[in-house]
Amino acid sequence: MSHPLSYFQALYVINLPSRADRRRDMDRQLAALGLGLDHPAVRLFPAIRPGAPAGFPSIGARGCFLSHLTVLREARERRLPRLAILEDDLNFAPDCGQRLPALVDSLAAADWTVFYGGHRIDEPLGEPAPGGLLAIPSQTAVHTTHFIALNGPVAIAACVAHLEAILARRPGDPRGGPMHVDGAYTWFRRAHPDAATLLAVPELGYQRSSRTDVHDLRWFDRLPVAREAVAWLRQWRNA
Repeated sequence: MSHPLSYFQALYVINLPSRADRRRDMDRQLAALGLGLDHPAVRLFPAIRPGAPAGFPSIGARGCFLSHLTVLREARERRLPRLAILEDDLNFAPDCGQRLPALVDSLAAADWTVFYGGHRIDEPLGEPAPGGLLAIPSQTAVHTTHFIALNGPVAIAACVAHLEAILARRPGDPRGGPMHVDGAYTWFRRAHPDAATLLAVPELGYQRSSRTDVHDLRWFDRLPVAREAVAWLRQWRNA
């Protein structure tokens, strides 16, 4: 019997090679669902760490954008019917395993383009359908990309083209210049209003508390003694 997450055909886990801590945590998260980084459906993608922001809000923001774009390009070349992208700071919800089968069945029966298994939205959400899915308008901004999926080779190729156009523009371009990748996905959805967006409600996963690779480090993540103390507190919080 196949795992419910195998519906996505490929699960890409984006992880900086230097972040062995996140890699271990992600392996544990997947193992709790009966998977792991060594599962045939899981592909560990070495995240890109560029040398300069090049118009993006930070080096990390550019690296995250390029990592997502490279994964999508690979999916396009493989002509995957669909894929899910997981970032290495993802924690699955405690009841994720129980909710997954019904939610994936609902997803398989739906017409969708973008699916968020985790999300942050700055407006009230409605009630989900019995399977745990909620459709949102294309104009609604969705923050974070710790669990995002795309459906269909045409949609994947269109998203690649959209992100490549953003990458080629100057910062502040009214058509959308270099930005955080969650914003880029929102701009893609707004440019394709017929592309249905579905959310898992409640979320299947949330962002684990850990030292950021995207934003500038805070003082307590730069000082060795403070960093160790904060790391312990984060482990306690994520437990």
